[in-house]
Amino acid sequence: MFLIDKPYVSDFLIDTIRDHHFKIIATKTARELIADDSLNWIAEEKALSFIKNNPQTPIYSNSENALVWIDQHRGDSELARQIRSLKDKVTFRELIANLFPDFNFKKITLDAIHKLTPQELPFPFVIKPAVGFFSIGVHIVKNEADWEKAKNELNTEKLKSIFPKNVLNTTHFIIEDFIEGEEFAIDYYHDHQGKVVLLNMLHHLFSSANDTSDRVYTTSKGIIENHKVRIEAFLNTIGKQLSLRNFPAHAEVRIDDNGNIIPIEINPLRFGGWCTTADLLGITLGFNLYKCFYEGNKPNWERIFKGKESKILSIIILNNNSGIAEPDILDFDYAALADDFENPVLIRELDINTYPVFGFVFAETSLQHQKELDEMLVSDLKKYITAKR
Repeated sequence: MFLIDKPYVSDFLIDTIRDHHFKIIATKTARELIADDSLNWIAEEKALSFIKNNPQTPIYSNSENALVWIDQHRGDSELARQIRSLKDKVTFRELIANLFPDFNFKKITLDAIHKLTPQELPFPFVIKPAVGFFSIGVHIVKNEADWEKAKNELNTEKLKSIFPKNVLNTTHFIIEDFIEGEEFAIDYYHDHQGKVVLLNMLHHLFSSANDTSDRVYTTSKGIIENHKVRIEAFLNTIGKQLSLRNFPAHAEVRIDDNGNIIPIEINPLRFGGWCTTADLLGITLGFNLYKCFYEGNKPNWERIFKGKESKILSIIILNNNSGIAEPDILDFDYAALADDFENPVLIRELDINTYPVFGFVFAETSLQHQKELDEMLVSDLKKYITAKR
């Protein structure tokens, strides 16, 4: 059963729901987003009754906004408890504290942040909203200068967003140990027995040690094969803490030089935000993660990557780091952007005055053209922007 909400639903996901006659809950928002009567719409009352009588029903939400519906209508259910436990980063840390006894974290209010002195702080650390999304309000703090910069950014005005409070709530933050290592984003699900099935794993690239932005994510046959067994075992351990079954999720972890895996966060009932990480493999390889989860299947990676074993598949998030305010932007040259990629399989164009990004690029890159990804990682995108005069 699919639960659809703002801010965005992709054509690929809509086509998946239509082509496979999957049930989709007919909420007011879903109906507004998808004007297609041919879908297998199910009335909210009927959906709620079915979920109540069949608690192991597979449910997928495209957006964390949709989780409000479950909290409002099934707030006393095990599913709602599991969602809340994962969504709140402090609660999540408390639940897995026995697995990571040396990991330090602390909950703090926005007001209290500005009263902290450097002497009270455990450098290096990360500070971020306890309930957050899209790396908004996330800061790596390694010294007093970083702390002053972070405090300047952590205020009500600068933390305004298009997301509701259950998705991004900046009243409380978490201060936690800085995790060394390479960062990865993982789409997976727990099957009916609770076992983890890996569906995608992407390397989150950063331009510097202090970079916290979401710009470039890459995957490949090598990345998945090199980490699959250990990542599934690791996520199985965490899943047992919450008794997760028939449960899709998107995890972010870091893996240090010794191979230790430390979770950053786990996002419930969805894969990567904005229909990105799941759509990537569907668009480039023909592997449909939504269908795989919904039908309880396991991917055959040899077959999926056949003919593209050496390719790098990437998502480039076109966030506005140009320094040009959104109201002052007249146009964005997507054609010029496409010319800078070896194979831009798909460019999703978005209105920067409506959404927090210009859009997304789904790219296929050969090893000899990796430079295009490095250049995009540090680009301020000004070369594609026309500002108003």
